[in-house]
Amino acid sequence: MTILGLHHITLVTTNAQRCVDFYVRALGLRLVKKTVNFDDPSAYHLYFGNETGQPGTAITFFEWPQAVRGKPGIGGTHHFALAVADMNGLLMWKRRLKDLGIRVTGPYDRHYFTSIYFNDPDGTIIEIATLGPGWTVDEAADQLGHKHVDPPAEMLVANRDEARITALTWPDPVPVITPEMALSRGIHHITAIGSSIERTHAFFGGLLGMRLVKQTSNFDDPGSRHWYWGVGDGQPGTLITYFERDPKREPRAQMGAGQTHHFALAVADETIQLAWRDKLLSAGYRVSPVMDRIYFKSIYTNDPDGHIVELATVPPGFGVDESAAELGTALRLPPWLETYRPDIERVLKPIH
Repeated sequence: MTILGLHHITLVTTNAQRCVDFYVRALGLRLVKKTVNFDDPSAYHLYFGNETGQPGTAITFFEWPQAVRGKPGIGGTHHFALAVADMNGLLMWKRRLKDLGIRVTGPYDRHYFTSIYFNDPDGTIIEIATLGPGWTVDEAADQLGHKHVDPPAEMLVANRDEARITALTWPDPVPVITPEMALSRGIHHITAIGSSIERTHAFFGGLLGMRLVKQTSNFDDPGSRHWYWGVGDGQPGTLITYFERDPKREPRAQMGAGQTHHFALAVADETIQLAWRDKLLSAGYRVSPVMDRIYFKSIYTNDPDGHIVELATVPPGFGVDESAAELGTALRLPPWLETYRPDIERVLKPIH
């Protein structure tokens, strides 16, 4: 009974068409499913990912047109990161995004990877991070996460040299997303905010059995702790990380546009999901009944600070109601909502 890695992250947008334009046209992801929020059929639920939207690549959005801008804080997500192979790919992304008029910061040396940061149209912080060099640059593979490791002082100094960092970019325009820069590898990590790193570890490392692969500091705020949990050797696509913030100084997250509604971890099947449900209930956590999301089954709980955490099955996947070639091209509804299709389509604005 193990967590397999990341499944998806679900955020809030105020404009479905603008969201599609950004994630498909600017970032090159595929719209793999156009459906509705099963709990609120008047709202779109859009899924982006690689060619098939496999778990770990899926980024999904609820469209709430009237939502005010959300705010990060305790009990919420700070950002999510997409994976790119190497520094060349990262610099190509920096050039492409800047040429599209998107403000980009970085690249910053995060010791275990290198990153750039920007925002989507709703204000979500997005990071693109390289796959390497990985966790073993300062700890042996069998000792990962056993002790606190401070970031190198010289690296912190270099990350404050904004003139040097600004000058680091790809020399030529990047009008087409090349294979080496494609974001088809999916999510690198998701970073949330908690008030007690030990309590967070008791949830992810203790109850959920994920591996603590790094105890370090927030490189932009070295006085605060930043821990990483993953699966196996902590490879990208399995990583959940948390900033620890003082609740006397850090407000609670406010749900709204640009903020995360929930993130999901992947489990193998429904039998294992039910075993996880029993374990969470026995530990005193609130857990939802199993919810049929057509493309996976879900249960929902909360981390110790209240962030919604979902455990979602890998099967059956997005191909249950569309062929691989047709993914994302038509509005798909679960069987119990098909009767209401005319009313639903009347409310939703068409997406191109």
